Amino acid sequence: MALLISIIIFIFSIFPFSSNAQAPPSPGYYPSSRVGSIGFNRVFATELQVHSLLVLLVVGSGFKSVKSYSSCYFGAAIKLQPGYTAGVITSLYMSNNEEHPGNHDEIDIEFLGTPENEPYVLQTNVYIRGSGDGTIIGREIKFHLWFDPTKDFHNYAILWNPSQIIFYVDDVPIRRYPRKSDETFPLRPMWLHGSIWDASSWATDNGRYKADYTYQPFIAKYNNFKIDGCEGGRGGECRPISGSPGGSDGLSSQQRAALAFVNHNYKVYDYCRDPKRDHKLTPECL
Repeated sequence: MALLISIIIFIFSIFPFSSNAQAPPSPGYYPSSRVGSIGFNRVFATELQVHSLLVLLVVGSGFKSVKSYSSCYFGAAIKLQPGYTAGVITSLYMSNNEEHPGNHDEIDIEFLGTPENEPYVLQTNVYIRGSGDGTIIGREIKFHLWFDPTKDFHNYAILWNPSQIIFYVDDVPIRRYPRKSDETFPLRPMWLHGSIWDASSWATDNGRYKADYTYQPFIAKYNNFKIDGCEGGRGGECRPISGSPGGSDGLSSQQRAALAFVNHNYKVYDYCRDPKRDHKLTPECL
């Protein structure tokens, strides 16, 4: 299994990050500029530091929005830790796990920790009515980045509305997940989260590299939080920010060009192209 995954990643992989990495073309539309910065009123953490609008998370800590949302644009600027971070995940995500334990929905941006001198992997994922009880079906697509995410803050965001999910990096759409059926799309309200946690069993090279606490503290820095959305239960009473100019669903031609560039040059894994997966369980791939 590990060998097969390695082969698949090699097939789709690009060269590791370097200063010569080419940035995508301009998407021409910048959702983050249309949403003002906000703060979170409720957090859960084993250890949490807040300095003005800067949130510092260490392993085992996180934050959660007070309210749930039935659709929204959710983003934050994140700066990752350099050096050895294998086994440690820094995340920004939506989930209703507390409301639906064992049967929850989730939309994830996850930075998979890395050994020293190797590029970070950004993993996007979508779960629909699944949990860690053996029934979960992940829809992972992974990317390298065209910059070093440890050098500065960059904006990462998720747009989720009743017709699509779009993942953004610095307003560049890197993945679009359209609603093809109710069975393959999350529709129940979710809360907004950020966390950093130990996932040594799978996070780095399929669990080959574990978290090494001689390198601690592992710290993730978050700021510039942005939310524009519909509170859970309000249904069609409001409409979150659009993913494209003019308020339409889908993406503009300029955004599609940026998306295609990222997928051609920086995508390193696609669950729909993994021959080991049973795609009858992911019918959107067929």
